[in-house]
Amino acid sequence: MKSDSRRAIAAALIANLGIAVAKFIGYFFTGAASMLAEAIHSLADTSNQGLLFMGGALSRRRPTRQRPFGYGRERYFWAFMVAVVIFTIGALFALFEGIGKIAHPHQLESPGWAVGILVLAAALESWSFRTAIRESNRERRGQSWRAFVLQAKIPELPVVLLEDLGALIGLLCALIGVGLTLITGDARFDALGSIAIGVLLGAIAILLAIRMKSLLIGESATAETEGAIEQAIEADAAVGRLIHLRTEHIGPDVLLVAAKVEFQPGMTGESIAAAIDALEVTLRAAVPIARLIFIEPDVYHAQPAAGGGPAGRTTPSA
Repeated sequence: MKSDSRRAIAAALIANLGIAVAKFIGYFFTGAASMLAEAIHSLADTSNQGLLFMGGALSRRRPTRQRPFGYGRERYFWAFMVAVVIFTIGALFALFEGIGKIAHPHQLESPGWAVGILVLAAALESWSFRTAIRESNRERRGQSWRAFVLQAKIPELPVVLLEDLGALIGLLCALIGVGLTLITGDARFDALGSIAIGVLLGAIAILLAIRMKSLLIGESATAETEGAIEQAIEADAAVGRLIHLRTEHIGPDVLLVAAKVEFQPGMTGESIAAAIDALEVTLRAAVPIARLIFIEPDVYHAQPAAGGGPAGRTTPSA
């Protein structure tokens, strides 16, 4: 796990742990449903950072006979588990608490505690969010925030970003709920704040689960990375043609590359083997995360594609 991911996770863990303690104190004094929902939310977020740290540690284990490609996908699995925790502990609890308080309204006690703690929590959460934004900017490389969250191969940064954003919006919902309850005297506004937090967390959890599922199943490298691989292969003097290329992320920092290549005519088996070794060195220099490289020598056979056009590069030869 890169240091930028660890810094973002550490900031989120410290902030969420402090926020969770403060919110539980606030709930003890106020009895606010939205405050309890927010406290559980922060507690879940704290455990989530622990899961992300654990995934990073497990992913660094050395390959074994049973796992010859290593454990890089541990980071994707534990990030997926974060989405499950957010949904089961955060979203469902907030919804249950809010619905219960609508059925049985409970008047706020010591509302000053609630407002003060929510403001403190917003300050801590803003610090965590700022850290996540700063570290993510080092990885975005000109991408929009939407594209970064939906396409990043590093799972921890999008998870922390969405967690922190959800937490800030949830705090706003809690403040609005508590504020309207104080203004109107109707405790159901506090309960509605809790329900709003539950819906928000559920949406974030579903988005993260879909994204992490895609990474767990396996995703190819970005178009930019595949372009760099293609360019490196085609620039090699021993290569006559790149027939097709396949890539897949085994982990955020480990890319599997499989290429079928036609070498120059007249090359012997020994010279082709030497050319493959040299090509692997070139590819790793061009794309450092390309740690697993498999190059198969072959002869190109033109095959008509659908519609009668020429065969595409991704069409394997017979």
